[in-house]
Amino acid sequence: MRQISFTLGNYYHLYNRGTDKRIIFEDEHDYRRFLALLYLCNNSEAVDMRDYFNKGSSFVNLFTTEKISTLVDIGAYCLMPNHFHILIYEKQHLGISTFMKKIATAYSMYFNRKHDRTGTLFEGSFKAKYVDNEPYFNWLFSYIHLNPIKIANPDWKEMGIANLAKTKSFLSNYHYSSYGDYFVKNRPESSILNKDSFPEHFKTLNDIGNLISEFNTNVIFTKEEPL
Repeated sequence: MRQISFTLGNYYHLYNRGTDKRIIFEDEHDYRRFLALLYLCNNSEAVDMRDYFNKGSSFVNLFTTEKISTLVDIGAYCLMPNHFHILIYEKQHLGISTFMKKIATAYSMYFNRKHDRTGTLFEGSFKAKYVDNEPYFNWLFSYIHLNPIKIANPDWKEMGIANLAKTKSFLSNYHYSSYGDYFVKNRPESSILNKDSFPEHFKTLNDIGNLISEFNTNVIFTKEEPL
Protein backbone atom coordinates (compact mmCIF):
# COMPACT_ATOMS: atom_id res chain seq x y z
CA MET A 1 0.00 0.00 0.00
CA ARG A 2 1.27 3.49 -0.86
CA GLN A 3 2.18 5.35 2.34
CA ILE A 4 1.89 8.94 1.10
CA SER A 5 -0.73 11.69 0.98
CA PHE A 6 -0.82 14.17 -1.86
CA THR A 7 -1.17 17.84 -0.94
CA LEU A 8 -1.79 20.90 -3.07
CA GLY A 9 1.26 22.79 -4.27
CA ASN A 10 3.71 19.92 -3.86
CA TYR A 11 5.76 17.81 -6.27
CA TYR A 12 5.97 14.03 -6.55
CA HIS A 13 7.75 11.33 -8.48
CA LEU A 14 5.26 8.72 -9.69
CA TYR A 15 6.22 5.37 -11.17
CA ASN A 16 4.92 1.88 -11.77
CA ARG A 17 5.70 -1.19 -13.83
CA GLY A 18 3.96 -4.16 -15.31
CA THR A 19 2.84 -6.98 -13.06
CA ASP A 20 5.60 -9.60 -12.76
CA LYS A 21 7.80 -7.00 -14.52
CA ARG A 22 6.00 -7.77 -17.77
CA ILE A 23 6.25 -5.55 -20.85
CA ILE A 24 3.51 -2.92 -20.90
CA PHE A 25 4.51 -1.21 -24.15
CA GLU A 26 4.91 -3.81 -26.89
CA ASP A 27 4.99 -1.54 -29.93
CA GLU A 28 4.94 2.09 -31.01
CA HIS A 29 1.15 2.23 -30.94
CA ASP A 30 1.15 1.26 -27.26
CA TYR A 31 3.60 4.04 -26.42
CA ARG A 32 1.59 6.55 -28.41
CA ARG A 33 -1.63 5.51 -26.71
CA PHE A 34 -0.13 6.14 -23.27
CA LEU A 35 1.29 9.50 -24.37
CA ALA A 36 -2.14 10.52 -25.64
CA LEU A 37 -3.66 9.48 -22.31
CA LEU A 38 -1.12 11.58 -20.40
CA TYR A 39 -2.59 14.56 -22.19
CA LEU A 40 -6.27 13.64 -22.47
CA CYS A 41 -6.74 12.26 -18.94
CA ASN A 42 -5.34 15.45 -17.43
CA ASN A 43 -8.78 17.02 -17.53
CA SER A 44 -11.18 17.85 -14.72
CA GLU A 45 -14.07 17.16 -17.08
CA ALA A 46 -15.21 13.65 -17.98
CA VAL A 47 -13.44 12.30 -21.05
CA ASP A 48 -14.89 9.74 -23.43
CA MET A 49 -11.86 8.20 -25.13
CA ARG A 50 -14.04 6.96 -27.97
CA ASP A 51 -14.39 10.57 -29.08
CA TYR A 52 -10.69 10.57 -29.87
CA PHE A 53 -9.59 7.02 -30.64
CA ASN A 54 -12.55 5.65 -32.58
CA LYS A 55 -13.32 8.60 -34.84
CA GLY A 56 -10.17 8.98 -36.85
CA SER A 57 -8.39 11.67 -34.80
CA SER A 58 -4.70 11.78 -35.65
CA PHE A 59 -2.07 11.34 -32.98
CA VAL A 60 -0.83 14.90 -33.56
CA ASN A 61 -4.31 16.44 -33.38
CA LEU A 62 -5.02 14.84 -30.01
CA PHE A 63 -2.57 17.26 -28.38
CA THR A 64 -4.54 20.29 -29.56
CA THR A 65 -7.69 19.22 -27.72
CA GLU A 66 -8.92 22.07 -25.52
CA LYS A 67 -9.47 21.43 -21.82
CA ILE A 68 -11.40 23.58 -19.36
CA SER A 69 -9.03 22.84 -16.48
CA THR A 70 -6.31 20.32 -15.73
CA LEU A 71 -5.90 18.10 -12.69
CA VAL A 72 -2.11 18.19 -12.42
CA ASP A 73 0.97 19.71 -14.03
CA ILE A 74 3.59 17.39 -15.52
CA GLY A 75 7.23 18.48 -15.62
CA ALA A 76 8.94 15.36 -16.98
CA TYR A 77 8.13 11.79 -17.93
CA CYS A 78 9.64 8.68 -19.46
CA LEU A 79 8.03 5.51 -20.77
CA MET A 80 10.16 2.37 -20.73
CA PRO A 81 9.23 -1.10 -22.04
CA ASN A 82 7.99 -2.35 -18.66
CA HIS A 83 7.58 0.80 -16.55
CA PHE A 84 7.08 4.57 -16.51
CA HIS A 85 8.16 7.65 -14.56
CA ILE A 86 6.29 10.96 -14.13
CA LEU A 87 7.40 14.10 -12.28
CA ILE A 88 4.17 15.80 -11.28
CA TYR A 89 2.65 18.75 -9.39
CA GLU A 90 -0.61 18.53 -7.41
CA LYS A 91 -2.73 21.51 -8.53
CA GLN A 92 -6.22 20.30 -7.57
CA HIS A 93 -7.44 18.40 -4.53
CA LEU A 94 -7.25 14.69 -5.41
CA GLY A 95 -5.84 15.69 -8.78
CA ILE A 96 -3.02 13.14 -8.85
CA SER A 97 -5.18 10.25 -7.65
CA THR A 98 -7.94 11.05 -10.15
CA PHE A 99 -5.49 11.51 -13.02
CA MET A 100 -3.61 8.29 -12.38
CA LYS A 101 -6.80 6.27 -11.93
CA LYS A 102 -8.08 7.52 -15.29
CA ILE A 103 -4.83 6.61 -17.03
CA ALA A 104 -4.47 3.17 -15.41
CA THR A 105 -8.07 2.23 -16.22
CA ALA A 106 -8.03 3.52 -19.79
CA TYR A 107 -4.64 2.05 -20.69
CA SER A 108 -5.27 -1.33 -19.07
CA MET A 109 -8.58 -1.71 -20.90
CA TYR A 110 -6.93 -0.76 -24.20
CA PHE A 111 -3.91 -3.04 -23.67
CA ASN A 112 -5.91 -6.08 -22.58
CA ARG A 113 -8.32 -5.71 -25.47
CA LYS A 114 -5.57 -5.23 -28.03
CA HIS A 115 -3.38 -8.07 -26.77
CA ASP A 116 -6.23 -10.46 -25.93
CA ARG A 117 -5.45 -10.78 -22.24
CA THR A 118 -7.29 -10.40 -18.94
CA GLY A 119 -6.32 -9.41 -15.43
CA THR A 120 -4.15 -6.78 -13.83
CA LEU A 121 -1.61 -5.04 -16.05
CA PHE A 122 0.26 -2.94 -13.50
CA GLU A 123 2.08 -4.01 -10.35
CA GLY A 124 -0.54 -2.75 -7.91
CA SER A 125 -1.20 0.95 -7.35
CA PHE A 126 1.33 3.40 -8.71
CA LYS A 127 4.22 4.32 -6.42
CA ALA A 128 4.94 7.88 -5.32
CA LYS A 129 7.68 9.84 -3.56
CA TYR A 130 7.55 13.39 -2.28
CA VAL A 131 10.11 15.71 -3.86
CA ASP A 132 11.15 18.14 -1.15
CA ASN A 133 14.55 19.64 -1.99
CA GLU A 134 16.53 21.01 -4.92
CA PRO A 135 19.21 18.27 -5.11
CA TYR A 136 16.53 15.59 -5.29
CA PHE A 137 14.59 17.64 -7.85
CA ASN A 138 17.63 17.98 -10.10
CA TRP A 139 18.59 14.34 -9.69
CA LEU A 140 15.07 13.17 -10.58
CA PHE A 141 14.93 15.43 -13.62
CA SER A 142 18.23 13.91 -14.77
CA TYR A 143 17.33 10.34 -13.78
CA ILE A 144 14.04 10.39 -15.68
CA HIS A 145 15.57 11.77 -18.88
CA LEU A 146 18.62 9.50 -18.77
CA ASN A 147 16.57 6.37 -18.07
CA PRO A 148 16.35 5.17 -21.71
CA ILE A 149 20.14 4.88 -21.97
CA LYS A 150 19.96 1.47 -20.30
CA ILE A 151 18.10 0.15 -23.35
CA ALA A 152 21.20 0.73 -25.50
CA ASN A 153 23.82 0.49 -22.75
CA PRO A 154 22.62 -1.51 -19.70
CA ASP A 155 25.87 -0.97 -17.75
CA TRP A 156 26.25 2.77 -18.24
CA LYS A 157 25.70 3.66 -14.57
CA GLU A 158 28.54 1.38 -13.47
CA MET A 159 30.86 1.70 -16.48
CA GLY A 160 30.14 5.25 -17.61
CA ILE A 161 29.40 6.49 -21.11
CA ALA A 162 32.16 5.92 -23.65
CA ASN A 163 30.56 7.73 -26.59
CA LEU A 164 28.69 10.84 -25.45
CA ALA A 165 27.68 11.90 -28.97
CA LYS A 166 26.14 8.51 -29.73
CA THR A 167 24.26 8.52 -26.43
CA LYS A 168 22.95 12.04 -27.04
CA SER A 169 21.72 10.95 -30.47
CA PHE A 170 19.98 7.93 -28.96
CA LEU A 171 18.15 10.05 -26.38
CA SER A 172 17.22 12.66 -28.98
CA ASN A 173 15.56 9.96 -31.06
CA TYR A 174 13.80 8.27 -28.16
CA HIS A 175 10.30 9.64 -28.63
CA TYR A 176 8.69 8.32 -25.46
CA SER A 177 10.06 10.78 -22.90
CA SER A 178 10.05 14.54 -22.40
CA TYR A 179 13.78 14.70 -23.24
CA GLY A 180 12.91 15.97 -26.71
CA ASP A 181 10.80 18.81 -25.29
CA TYR A 182 13.73 20.14 -23.25
CA PHE A 183 16.79 19.30 -25.30
CA VAL A 184 15.73 18.93 -28.95
CA LYS A 185 12.69 20.91 -30.09
CA ASN A 186 9.04 21.33 -29.31
CA ARG A 187 6.82 18.51 -30.51
CA PRO A 188 3.04 18.02 -30.50
CA GLU A 189 3.58 16.03 -27.27
CA SER A 190 4.96 19.19 -25.62
CA SER A 191 1.35 19.96 -24.66
CA ILE A 192 1.63 17.20 -22.04
CA LEU A 193 3.98 19.42 -20.02
CA ASN A 194 3.49 22.61 -18.06
CA LYS A 195 7.04 23.76 -17.47
CA ASP A 196 5.93 26.97 -15.77
CA SER A 197 4.93 25.07 -12.63
CA PHE A 198 8.42 23.67 -12.17
CA PRO A 199 11.62 25.18 -10.74
CA GLU A 200 13.63 27.69 -12.73
CA HIS A 201 16.83 25.82 -11.93
CA PHE A 202 15.80 23.07 -14.37
CA LYS A 203 16.99 25.50 -17.03
CA THR A 204 20.57 25.04 -15.83
CA LEU A 205 20.35 21.36 -16.81
CA ASN A 206 20.48 22.24 -20.48
CA ASP A 207 22.48 19.43 -22.08
CA ILE A 208 23.27 15.76 -21.60
CA GLY A 209 26.59 16.53 -19.92
CA ASN A 210 24.80 18.50 -17.19
CA LEU A 211 22.26 15.72 -16.73
CA ILE A 212 24.98 13.11 -16.28
CA SER A 213 26.92 15.35 -13.91
CA GLU A 214 23.82 16.00 -11.77
CA PHE A 215 22.96 12.30 -11.75
CA ASN A 216 26.45 11.33 -10.60
CA THR A 217 26.70 14.15 -8.04
CA ASN A 218 23.60 12.98 -6.22
CA VAL A 219 23.83 9.28 -7.03
CA ILE A 220 22.95 8.54 -3.38
CA PHE A 221 19.30 8.96 -4.41
CA THR A 222 19.62 5.93 -6.72
CA LYS A 223 19.08 3.67 -3.71
CA GLU A 224 15.55 5.05 -3.40
CA GLU A 225 14.51 4.32 -6.98
CA PRO A 226 13.69 0.63 -7.65
CA LEU A 227 12.99 0.85 -11.40
